[in-house]
Amino acid sequence: MESPHDPYVRVRGARENNLRDVDVDVPRDVLAVFTGVSGSGKSSLAFGTIYAEAQRRYFESVAPYARRLIHQVGAPHVGEITGLPPAVSLQQRRSAGSSRSSVGTVTTISNLLRMLWSRAGTYPEGAERLDSDSFSPNTAVGACPACHGLGRVHRTTEELLVPDPSLTIREGAIAAWPGAWQGKNLRDVLDALGYDVDRPWRELDPADREWILFTEETPTVTVEPVREAGRVQRPYQGTYQSARRYVLKTFADSKSDALRAKAARFLASEPCPVCHGTRLKPEALAVTFAGRTIAETVRLPLTALAAMLREAGGGNTARVLVEDLLPRVETVIGLGLGYLSLDRATPTLSAGELQRLRLASQLRSGLFGVVYVLDEPSAGLHPADTEALLDVLHGLKQAGNSVFVVEHHLTVMRHADWLVDIGPGAGEHGGEVLHSGPVGGLQEVTASVTRDYLFGGPRPRPAPPREPTGWVRLRGVRKHNIEGVDVRVPLGVLTAVTGVSGSGKSTLVPDVLAGALDARARGEDPGPEAPYTALEGAEGVQRVVRVDQRPIGRTPRSNLATYTGLFDTVRKVFAATDEAKARGYGAGRFSFNNSGGRCETCQGEGFVSVELLFLPSTYAPCPDCHGARYNPDTLAVRYRGRNIADVLGLTVESAADFFADVPAVARSLRTLLDVGLGYLRLGQPATELSGGEAQRIKLATELQRVHRGHTAYILDEPTTGLHPADVDVLLRQLNRLVDAGDTVVVVEHDMAVVASADWVVDLGPGGGDRGGHLVAEGRPEDVAKAEGSRTAAYLRAALG
Repeated sequence: MESPHDPYVRVRGARENNLRDVDVDVPRDVLAVFTGVSGSGKSSLAFGTIYAEAQRRYFESVAPYARRLIHQVGAPHVGEITGLPPAVSLQQRRSAGSSRSSVGTVTTISNLLRMLWSRAGTYPEGAERLDSDSFSPNTAVGACPACHGLGRVHRTTEELLVPDPSLTIREGAIAAWPGAWQGKNLRDVLDALGYDVDRPWRELDPADREWILFTEETPTVTVEPVREAGRVQRPYQGTYQSARRYVLKTFADSKSDALRAKAARFLASEPCPVCHGTRLKPEALAVTFAGRTIAETVRLPLTALAAMLREAGGGNTARVLVEDLLPRVETVIGLGLGYLSLDRATPTLSAGELQRLRLASQLRSGLFGVVYVLDEPSAGLHPADTEALLDVLHGLKQAGNSVFVVEHHLTVMRHADWLVDIGPGAGEHGGEVLHSGPVGGLQEVTASVTRDYLFGGPRPRPAPPREPTGWVRLRGVRKHNIEGVDVRVPLGVLTAVTGVSGSGKSTLVPDVLAGALDARARGEDPGPEAPYTALEGAEGVQRVVRVDQRPIGRTPRSNLATYTGLFDTVRKVFAATDEAKARGYGAGRFSFNNSGGRCETCQGEGFVSVELLFLPSTYAPCPDCHGARYNPDTLAVRYRGRNIADVLGLTVESAADFFADVPAVARSLRTLLDVGLGYLRLGQPATELSGGEAQRIKLATELQRVHRGHTAYILDEPTTGLHPADVDVLLRQLNRLVDAGDTVVVVEHDMAVVASADWVVDLGPGGGDRGGHLVAEGRPEDVAKAEGSRTAAYLRAALG
């Protein structure tokens, strides 16, 4: 029987993922940091074991229905955990929310703001008082009826739908139509309706062109398919829909990102002509508080909103609401997010920004006696903002909670009360607790990789700095908070772009710079809407590669082996075995996407989706193949003693030995090892990969390709999720690209990376409307001396 007053969370026999029968005690009511190299097992301990067990206990306390479903998902592999309070998890995850989900809705600040306008707003003479829902674009009573509360309307034109009017419909004049059978069906239906599909589009009657593209009618006719040799096709009933109707429906309803992106190419988005982008009905826009409408207010940076609230007058009702609202806004500002506005859509936020917003709402929840398990809350934070984050973490602790943080940031480690270091290596070389105790005790643990960085001095820099082979100049950059900035980026070297959160780095680099270089490399004219006035010196860039942190897939079907392409060769290797030949199996038999070889119960995913009432659906191993993905006949074929499922279960490191004499596979595996991903399994589902892991997989995929001339690699915070030792591994690969004659530009907060760059561009000085300026540029040593730069002091420390 565990003591209710046990001051420790005691874990015994943890075996989740690579954990090696781990025993560890972590005190409650402290800030405890779990660290170790990527893949060491720290997340398996903090999230996969401690949080998972707390979650399991919670579900066991509710209804038998939920308990039955959760049992399917499985409990963590652990002997026992005692002293464990209820837990709240705040994990890194990219937002998949709609454009209606915003900073205001995530933090619930919007609810209070609407109440303020409803109860304390200034109404026009004789106007009826509105309830708070009338100030929300996400409700039927508040949303502008013309745009349904979205603020923008999408329209299309003949020029967009038919870019080349010299083509006939049969030749593909209507570019917006779907491909394959669906497009052929629309063409055949038009033909059956009596329209000429073999005349050039421009020669068709204007009334016919108008009907084909824009009609709201959906006639159904009998289609007599053109007979093809060897195929018997019977007449069928085909229904027509206009090109506009197809495009708008696909854009609004399709679950496929690719199809929605294609549809977007044929649409022009513009502010709603009725509400002018405010998303609200006129009655709500007639109400003001402190001289502003609610639509104007939600567009303010939070720092400006806080200033407005502090200066606002009004009666008792207004004062009470402002006293509740202002601390919530200031909490978000304190987490370094003062540059955001309440109407900023969550899909445009980074994973780190979204996690800190959720953290801000927890601070005001009043919970105590719980364990908060956080996943790298410092991700995406400039060192200047990390101090504020530490204040927040300590605030949670002082409110009577335990704060367990998975973290690589050395500053956060140094301020922890307790440090749990997992290692010594990754994957099968990790999974051991090297140290669990006060931070200083790690200094005695010689097996710890973390120790060398936590207690060592500045890391050595490569010398001498490399000289640029040329310069790209962007003039008059104007986008978001960047107003008319001129910036130059050297070619043939490593450039780091720095600045506090919201200073404009991601706008300038992955957005404007990458877009400009890509358009020039493709020979495209950016046109008058380009977010810059001139681009010079880009002739030397023949190819642009954006290496971002977006997932390599959204379901367990996508994995490391399929994304890198190495699985194609592996399947051919299996098809070439004597057993496969005897059974008549080709390479397709070993694809878990094809019927015949795959397990049909899970359709080759290895998992089945478990729907939980009122909770996000989760995945459970397939009850038939138990995660193997294939049927027994396919699994009977072996190569060097392993079946295809066994191979997908190998780590990159083990697979490199197994396929050492298969050049095409060995090359892919070598690049994955080079970027520090030797611990991942070949079949590791994309849903289990962090943003940083996805980014390094993309980088490895690029590294294995044959060099095709001068390439510009654009990376947005590539060190997110990386231990300092892994950062050094990544830097070696980036320098490899530069040494091969390529250009690398990274948006980065890690000062060790910035210090080792050849050139630094620092934006700021602040975030939001206080950012967007070029504060400094030059060698790291020069930027470290720059007046007015918030980066300078931290860069000086990194340079030693």
